[in-house]
Parts: sequence; structure tokens; C-alpha cells
Amino acid sequence: MKKFLLFLLLVFPFVTMAQPLTSKAIDSLVEKTLKAFDVPGISVGVIKDGKLVHAKGYGVRSMNSQLPMDENTLFGIASNSKAFTAASLGLLVDEGKIRWDDKVRDYIPEFKLYNPYVTEEFTIRDLLTHRSGLGLGAGDLMFFPDSSDFTLKDVIYNLRFLKQVSGFRTKYDYDNNLYIIAGEVVARVTRKSWDDFVTERILQPLGMNKTATSFDRLKDKSDVIDGHAPVNGKVQVIARSTIAVGHSAGGLNSNITDLSKWVMLLLNGGMLTDGSGKRLFSERVARELWTPQTIIPVGSPGPYNTHFSAYGLGFFLSDVMGYKQATHTGGLEGMVTQITMIPEINLGIIVLTNQQEGGAFSAITNQIKDGYLGKKGMDWLTLFSNNRKQSLSAATKLTDSIWHEIDVVQKSGKALADINLFTGTYRDPWLGDVMISVKNGKPWFDSKRSPKLTGELFPYKGNTFVVKWRDRSMDADAFVNFSLDEQGKASGITMRAISPLTDFSYDFHDLDFKRVK
Repeated sequence: MKKFLLFLLLVFPFVTMAQPLTSKAIDSLVEKTLKAFDVPGISVGVIKDGKLVHAKGYGVRSMNSQLPMDENTLFGIASNSKAFTAASLGLLVDEGKIRWDDKVRDYIPEFKLYNPYVTEEFTIRDLLTHRSGLGLGAGDLMFFPDSSDFTLKDVIYNLRFLKQVSGFRTKYDYDNNLYIIAGEVVARVTRKSWDDFVTERILQPLGMNKTATSFDRLKDKSDVIDGHAPVNGKVQVIARSTIAVGHSAGGLNSNITDLSKWVMLLLNGGMLTDGSGKRLFSERVARELWTPQTIIPVGSPGPYNTHFSAYGLGFFLSDVMGYKQATHTGGLEGMVTQITMIPEINLGIIVLTNQQEGGAFSAITNQIKDGYLGKKGMDWLTLFSNNRKQSLSAATKLTDSIWHEIDVVQKSGKALADINLFTGTYRDPWLGDVMISVKNGKPWFDSKRSPKLTGELFPYKGNTFVVKWRDRSMDADAFVNFSLDEQGKASGITMRAISPLTDFSYDFHDLDFKRVK
């Protein structure tokens, strides 16, 4: 055996033997990550060859309660819910009730997009593959930040006002609202809610007994996280994100123990791993979920020698050192998550965090992955930590310069000639009304349908103001640019986020307000 190994190393000197991180090494990695990214709590699960070989929580569930994390602590997994929606539709494909390329309007007749041709040609597959032509995160302000009163009916109706920014099926742009529509297809076909269907057809058969399709549906909330975010430079507990509409795009709440069962099912091609030989969905559907649908451009091959990237049905797909990788991330206010699978080596990695720092889950996932791939020499924690510091520094420099200019204007005494030129009610076709008013002597912005979008307006340059949101955890202050009519009175509003680090779901740039009062 030793001679054979020596032969392999001589003939194939590039071959490296996998040396997976021990549980002790994972412990050390995660503890360092907690400190480097200022994350209160993280849970990590590793699935290898059909077994959960590592499942542990680190840190605390909440900075308020200081209760410890464990493998059963529940998180909102956000967009990792999308795979459950794709699989739900796969179950209906297996049953012959739908086909992937059926037209959406066959099931939701009132479905309508801005472009009539796109409306008529839009398929169930299109709902899942981020190739609609809509811009990144278009329409997300209907449910993000978590406070609005938009209903499913509103979302379906308002899609017709969102203009395509690229050709239909020509370009990848991540979309949440169409996954909400995908969940409604499930409901229309089965005559039961997406939540009930997923619970009965996926969660219960897998024994994911602590998982629920929304926070409100959790039966036991004794071991749940609080979301955390930096507020004025200090991480603290923020308001809970529960998602009133759009569970099929990002509603599930789960933990390492339950999600490991989901990952094992996927790695097993849709077959249950309880030894029964039964399938949840067919091998054909399993392949379809992990088949590239929409091309995502790749720059340099990078550290994993990646040449191809795509979105499948509910999963990001790429080649990683010659292996196929299926992965997804999820983010809600105060929490971010990642699930990664490499089916050819039967590996799954789950990282759940209660702070909105994506570098934390990336550092942990990649370091664990490297051990199984036999890849050495990368210190992902240091790399992502340094990248984060550089990004924060650049963004802070930009926003500080803008606030400095605002401060200069304020001190000059020329801050605002006549606020009455700007006060009034303005209406966007899909977000609805905002009111510009004066509160306690200060110009103020209020959204009627999304209460968290409220804050003071500061004169900046010309007809442009900056809105400083009252909820400082949002980190999404924005330019508010007024257009004027021939009388010099404000007639409309457009908006744009200030910081380049603003979450794309704050899609202010898609808004086009016209004065109505």
C-alpha cells in the first residue's frame, strides 16, 4: 500500500490527500470568526457520507438574553427557502400536475409584467431562474425592510409596474418577488397554501419537526436567535424580521439538526435516507434542480479554479476544483446563512449566523471545504476579514464626506430656502404614497405602506436631500432628488442609496414618485 501511494505521488505529484478539519479545529475557526466579524452567535453543521459529523452552536443566541447557541437553535434561513419552493414544484412535476415550462398565466391569470410579450411567454422555470429582465432586487421594498402592509395580491398586481432593464432570458439578475409568485403556483395547483404544502410534503416526511415555513408558525420559540446589526458602530439586537408575505422566497426558520436532513436528501438525489428506499422526489427532478439554467459570468478562475457559474432551480451552481458545487445564501435583517454541497464527495456544510456579516459564513464554509478538497494555503478568515475592513473603510469614507457636506450646508444658514416647495404627497405606482412634511421644524420623509421608511431629510445640493432613516440598523440612507415644475415647485422624486454596501433589496432606484397632493 505504501509503495502504491508513493507511485501515485510520483506519477501524479499534484494529488493531495484530503485532511478534513477536526471538530476541535472547527471550534477554533468559529471562535475566531465570532470575534473577527463581531457576530454574537453561529451554528455549524457538516454532513459527510450521509452522516452529520459535526453539529454545534457557538456564542449566544442573543446579546440580550446571553443564552448559549446549540445545534437546535432556530434561525430565519431567508433565501435558502427558495430551494424548498423549487423542490415543491418538482413534486408537482413528478405527479404530472405541472411542467417546468408551463406558462405562469395558465395558473395565475392575473399575472402581468411590464412587457406584454414577456408576460405571455413567462414560464414556471422562468420564475425560478432570475432571468426575467427585471433589475437586481426589483420590487423588494414591498416586503423589505420587514414592516410593510403589502399582501400577496399587491405583489402580483404591482409586478406590472416594474420595467425590465435587460432582455428577457438574456441576463442574470437576482429576484425575490418571482419566487413569491412561484409559491402561489403551488397554492393554485394544490388548493392549499405554500406553507401547508411544504410542511406536509417536505418537512414532515423528513422529520424536520422543529422547522416552520415562517417565524409565526414555529411551535416552540424557546430556542431562537435574535437578529443583530451594527447600530452607530456597535452591534446590538434589532427588531425581529418575521416576513408577513413571501414565505416561499425567504420565510423558513430552521436549525442545523433539521437542515442536515434536507441536505442529506439533496445529496441522496431525492431519496430518503431512513433506509426505507422511498423517494421524496424523483432522480429526474433532483437533476433538474442542479442543472444550469441561467449563466452567471465568471471573471478569473480564482482559488478554486472555477470556470463556469450558473443558477439552477433554487441553487447557485459552479465548478470547484473539478467538482460540481451547489450552494445558496440567505439574508434577513440581522441574520445571514449559507448551505453548500459538493455531491461528488458527498459533502454538505451549513453555517447559520445571527449577524448580517456574509464574510463570517464564507470564511467558515471555505475553510471546512478546503479540508475535504485537500486544498492548503488559504487563510479565508484573514482574507474575508481584511476585505470587509477595506469595504467598510471605503464606504465610510464616502458617506462621511457626504455628511460633512451636509453639515457645512447646515452651518451656513442656507440649508433650505422654502420647505413648502417640497412638502406634499408623492405616489410611486408600486410602493404607493410617501409624505414630505415638517415635523418639529424638520423636513421629514414618511412612507405610508412601509413604516420603517421614515426619517429626517437633510438638504444636500440643489434639489437633492439625504434621508437619514430613524431606524439606524437599516444602514440604507438615501439620496432624495426632487424634480421641479415650471413654477419651481417639486413635482416628483427619485431616490438612490448612498453607500455601496447598502443591501440590494433597498431598491430605491426603481422608484419614480409623482406629486399627487
